[in-house]
Amino acid sequence: MRSLIPLLACLAAVGCTTTSTSNTARTSVEQLLVSNSIDQTLEQIDFRVFKEQNVFIDDKFLDCVDKNYLVGSVRHRAARGGATLVGARDNADVVLELRSGGVGTDNSEAFVGVPEIVLPGMITLPEVRLLTRTAQRGVAKIGMFAYDAKTNRPLGDGGVSVAVASDNNWYVMGVGPFQNGTIQDELSDSVQPPVNFPLNDLPSQIAFGAKKPHTVREPIRLTSGVKEISEPELIK
Repeated sequence: MRSLIPLLACLAAVGCTTTSTSNTARTSVEQLLVSNSIDQTLEQIDFRVFKEQNVFIDDKFLDCVDKNYLVGSVRHRAARGGATLVGARDNADVVLELRSGGVGTDNSEAFVGVPEIVLPGMITLPEVRLLTRTAQRGVAKIGMFAYDAKTNRPLGDGGVSVAVASDNNWYVMGVGPFQNGTIQDELSDSVQPPVNFPLNDLPSQIAFGAKKPHTVREPIRLTSGVKEISEPELIK
């Protein structure tokens, strides 16, 4: 009996948690898992090979969740790599064809403890969870194929890129969650900027500068509240 007293005291102190529901069609965690896995796949691809090329992004064979985010991210990275994006195949030097082998999420749950036990005589011992882990994964498998827009000849072998995003929640005797995973790392890096990093808050009012004469080129100002201090650059 003496040995059971500490165990009973621990069981009496077990906490409990509730899972919040989403007010949108998909939870923010699910959306972040998908976008994080997509970002990881694109980080494995060197878009600088399209530098100074007119590139048309062809998504007619692409069918997946968050398709717009995937296509927009490819366009962004291709442009950053030096490509010129065009809206029609007739104006392109290179056609970059996209496809999806799988973009989605799954989840699993495991715990260390004692499962529910039903004894003879309609007596049931409740489940006791000492350590619980709930895990969600986002998986993206993206394929790309580039070919010459004029001759339809392939430019290289192309290939696929695969990545996994994760979100793990740990509970110790019902207390938690203690979180880790790739989306937690992303949120931590994004929400907390580096020390001494300048914060660029957008103005509360939007204003666009008037069109200038063709003889003078000045920096473009998209918002009010920011004053550019620079000498105009005369067009030669």
